Formats: sequence, C-alpha cells, structure tokens
Amino acid sequence: MSRPIPSPHRPKKAAAVRDLDDPALYLNRELSQLEFNFRVLAQAMDERVPLLERLRYLCISCTNLDEFFEIRVAGVHHMQEMGSPLPPDAIPISTLLNLIHARATELVDTQYRYWRQTLRPALDAAGVRILSPEAWNARQRRWLKQHFVSDIMPVLSPLGLDPAHPFPRILNKSLNVVVVLQGKDAFGRASGMAIVRAPRSLPRIIQLPESVSGGPHDFVLLSATLSSFAGEMFPGMRVKGIHQFRVTRNSELFVDEDEVENIAHAVQDELRGRGFARAMRLEIAESCPNDIVQSLLENFELAPNAVYRINGPVNLNRVTAVYDLVDRPELKFPPFTSRRHPEGEEERIFDTLRAGDVLLHHPFDSFSAVVSLIKTAARDPDVLAIKQTLYRAGKDSVLVEHLVEAARGGKDVTVVIELRARFDEEANLGLADRLQEAGVQVVYGVVGYKTHAKMLLIVRREGSRLQRYTHLSTGNYHTGTARQYTDIGLMTAHPEIGEDVHRLFQQLSGLVPSFKLTRLLQAPFTLHAAVLAKIAREAAHAQAGKPARIIAKINALNEPKVMRALFEASRAGVEIDLIVRGACCLRPGIPGVSETIRVRSVVGRFLEHARVYWFGNDGEPELYCSSADWLERNLLRRIETCFPILDPALAQRVYDEELANYLADNTQSWSLQADGGYLRNEPQGDEMPHSAQNALVARLCR
Repeated sequence: MSRPIPSPHRPKKAAAVRDLDDPALYLNRELSQLEFNFRVLAQAMDERVPLLERLRYLCISCTNLDEFFEIRVAGVHHMQEMGSPLPPDAIPISTLLNLIHARATELVDTQYRYWRQTLRPALDAAGVRILSPEAWNARQRRWLKQHFVSDIMPVLSPLGLDPAHPFPRILNKSLNVVVVLQGKDAFGRASGMAIVRAPRSLPRIIQLPESVSGGPHDFVLLSATLSSFAGEMFPGMRVKGIHQFRVTRNSELFVDEDEVENIAHAVQDELRGRGFARAMRLEIAESCPNDIVQSLLENFELAPNAVYRINGPVNLNRVTAVYDLVDRPELKFPPFTSRRHPEGEEERIFDTLRAGDVLLHHPFDSFSAVVSLIKTAARDPDVLAIKQTLYRAGKDSVLVEHLVEAARGGKDVTVVIELRARFDEEANLGLADRLQEAGVQVVYGVVGYKTHAKMLLIVRREGSRLQRYTHLSTGNYHTGTARQYTDIGLMTAHPEIGEDVHRLFQQLSGLVPSFKLTRLLQAPFTLHAAVLAKIAREAAHAQAGKPARIIAKINALNEPKVMRALFEASRAGVEIDLIVRGACCLRPGIPGVSETIRVRSVVGRFLEHARVYWFGNDGEPELYCSSADWLERNLLRRIETCFPILDPALAQRVYDEELANYLADNTQSWSLQADGGYLRNEPQGDEMPHSAQNALVARLCR
C-alpha cells in the first residue's frame, strides 16, 4: 500500500526529556472545541465559497457555539459543582471560564462584524435582501405593521413585571424582548418593564410579498419586527427602549440509570425539563442598559463572564432559513448525484455480497444501497431475522418503515435504539414506540454505556444452512446526514465478521458475558487496548530501524493514554499524521516529544465524520474503520465497533480516498501548531490547488 510523502525533515533526537504528563503538552479540550468554530467561520469568510453557502457556514458557526455552551460549558460547570478536575490540563475552572468567555467573545464579535460589514451587503448586491428596519420604505413598513398586528401580536403574551407578575420562565434559545416602558396601565399601575416572549410557532424569517418589496427575495427577521412594533402591545404607554435577549441553557440530560426502573420513562421525564435547565449564557442587545443586564444576570443566576453583547439579531443562526427559501443555483454549491452501485440492486444484492465485500463512501456513494439492503431483507421470504442498532435515524426514517414491514411480515426483528443520543432523544422515543407497536423487539442498550456502534445483521436461510450478511459503518443510519457527512460503510458476508456481529447483538440484548471476537474490536472491552498496542508496535518498528507510520482520521482526540502513546511513538521516530476535524488536545511539533506528529483539520462542503485508523506494520499495513473517535468517552464509556477492511483493493481505496487524498488537501485544510493555533494550508510553489472533497465529487459523482 502506498504511503504519503513523508515530512521534509527527519526527527531530531532531542537531549531533553519531558514528562509526558506535563500539562503544557496538552490543549484544553473545551478551548480546542471552541477553535473549531473559527475554522467553520473562516469558510463563511472565504470568497471562493458561493454566497448562500457562506451564509450557511456563518449560521452553522452560530449553532455550533450554542451547542458548545449547552454541552461543553455546562460540563465545566458540572465539574465545578462536583469538585472534579479537568484532565489532562491543570487550568483552574474559574480561569477556564474566563478564557472561554474571552475567546467566545472574539468569535461572536467576528461573526457579527462579518455579517454587518461583508455578508449582508454582498447578499443585498446579489438580490437577496435581509432588510433591517432602517432600510424599510414606507410601503414595506405599513405591510410589516399590519402583518405584526394581524398575524404576530395575537400570539404574543407580554408580561409586565411587578410583584404579581414575577419574571417568566425563559425557554432555552428562545427569542425574547425586554421592553422599557413609561406610563400607567389600565389599572393605574406604573410599569417600568415588560417581557415579550416569541413562541416557537412563529417563523423567525418573514418573506415580503414581491408586490410589496419589489423583489422576489426580500426578508425580514422576526426579531426586527418585534423590536419595531412592540409598542403596539402597550397602547397609551411610552416605549423608552426595546432590547432583544436570548438565554442558552444546559441541554445535557442526566439520568441516574442505577436508580430507574424504566430508562424510557426517565428520559421522557428529563426531556420535559430540558428547556428550563440551568442557564449558561446570556446574549443581549449591545444597547441594553447595564442595570437591565445586571437584573437579567441575577434572574438567571449567571456570572458577569456569561454575558455577550450583540450588535445585531441575537438569533442570527435563524437566517439559515433564507438558504432554502432562495432558489438561486448560482449562489450555491453545484449539485451532484451520488454514485449508485449496480451491486446495490435489490434483486441480486445477496449474490453480490457472497461474491465479495461492498464498500460505500458516503455521500459520494449513495446511501440507497443500504436502504435497498434493508428493504430487500424485509421482503425476502428466506430472511429469518434482522438486527440493527439505531443512534440517530431522524423522525421519519424510511429504514424504520422497512423494519416495521419486516416485523409485520413475521420476521424476527430486534433494534437496539439509543435513547440518550444527544438532541435526538425525543425522536428516538417516537421511533421506539413505532417499532414496538409493530412487534419489533426494542432494546435500550446497556446501563451506563451509550450504544454508539453502527451495525446491521441479516440472517437468511440458504438451502440447508443459515447465512449472515452484515453492514458496519462509521456513520449513522440516517438518510439525511448520509448526504451531508463523509462516512465509510462496509457490506459483507464474511463469516467471521458475521459471527462477531452476532455475538455483539447477543451481548447487547441478552446481557451475556463478554465474548472474544475474531475480527472486530469493541469498546469498552478491546478497542482501547488494541489502539495502544498498535501504536506501541509502530514505535517498536521504528526503534528497530524499520519503516514506521501511523495515519488516523477522526473527529476528535482527548484520551490521555492514546496521546501519551503517540508521544512515545514520535520519540521513537514514527511518522504520524492525524486528520482531526474538531477538538485535538495533543500538541504536535514539540521538540523531543511530538516533532514527528502532524495534525490537520479539514472543513469543507461536507462534515468530515469518517473514522479510519491505518498502521504501517512494517510493510503489512492494517486499516480499520470505526464508529469511535479517540475520545475518553468513546473508548471507555460507549459501545463502539471497529472493523477491518480485509479486501486489499477496498483497503487501498479507503487509504487513497480518506487518507492520502486528505493529506494532500491544500485549500480546505488547517494545520495545528504547537501553540494550539491553526494555520490554513495553501498551495506552495508550483503546487496545484487540491480540495479533497471536490476531488471525490469529481471522481465518484456525476
């Protein structure tokens, strides 16, 4: 198997020896996760990206920041309450929260400055106008006022604040307006302030009729409409100020699994209170007076380093709706059609898999092959059983419909569904009910471990014997994300892989003792130790003067033992390339510690989601695909699968497309520096520009 071009310099044997537990060798995981949003924002600011795609990237960076506060910052606060340290670094939690606030403030300021000064004017010039109140003409203002009075105001319930009307409960990430008033209400009460909450039922983007606006693509934000006409709700009173605000709350569910009898009921109970959990961040209009800000902070029990002053709409991510409302192909990425595999045709799919493995590289290869496999299994009279894991599948999953059809047709169908898949809990509860109603045996996984593995097993009677067919993947069984995320899937009739998957399902549904697997690696039992052993093997090869190489493509890295093992391998002279899309807590390029380690992040049209591990193994390379990142939670506290690509031609294809191709990217990749910063890679000298994702679209798609 070919190897990428090595680093232009060989490792230098440093005299100094550093303790690999030294916190200075690691990056804080929260700050590292925050840095990913800057790379997404850079895509929004890249003029080579089509205009509406740049708008989408801006909104994604805003949404990612929301989730960062809902999960990561909430986790920091939880650790503070529990008195827990933040491994592997030694930053005091109070200091960390201040660092997060400083960096997040810089990100927010950059987002809004780019929106005001660059992106919004560019959209306006292209005929896609998101009109601020200052830009409304008299006709538009009249129409918007009438729209507010007839279609918005009847839904609103303004609340004046006084002893009889305490501060209302504010839903997570909801749009709210604080109105400063002067005058008396109908009962003669002097009211100084009121809160107006915008219900989720109201669309956040209002499209103006062309007869009113003069153009087909003119829009107004609901927040701008509220701010302009809120006074209509307080007749006879003077509005002295109107200030938007939004609060972000903890969205991590906590279920004490040792104390509950029914995990589904426990998750349902937790979901009811999620929208009103502890506050983590307050976004408030820049013009809001300090005394009101202080009052809001006290109400939400937030520290001063949790407030973010906003010069623009507090719910900027809602502008993403414009992307779907505007049919302008020239302002979007060129459309492509995923490659459909002839071997995926339903009538001969089992014959094909008996003849050899099928590799799918999504989204360049169509996910329809997976759908066809399940559909065929559901309708084939010779199929006796179907077993599948579901982590994220979407609310209206066609795969679930095929599983329902199979169960109603008399087949034995078992689905292991993870109810605690973050932000998909409610959807998964609904899927579980739908499946159970059809007679599917639904299993909720293992107490204490999220089931994150992606696997499908089909048992078919063929003559006098039973044949197993399996599908294993790095990504979810979700037809929507399969068009947006890069993932690797393997369909196979390999008997040892089939037996391993059968044993894993036995383990999940029957709570039997751990089995020894022949081909697969499994978290939390064998995967972590195997990764460490394979890294150590490369180090031993290097020390023996043999070629030694490690390449891994993952979403995130923070597991301390894996990072230490990589440091030891680097010290031994192993050349290591890590393609880490998100948070990477390992510092590369440190003399004597990690100087042969290079880390890059690729941010492009598709979300990089595949996990691929490659070990040189002295000329007999091993390539694995996995559902697991090299994170503490994935390797030690989740149920994950890691599967080898045994067919040499398919292994070479994964290597070429997912590893060598991405290491050659010099247009959408970033290199992590030893100080924790990222530098964008650009073509050097006579190099031609190369985008890994665009190359795959050109090669594999029509």
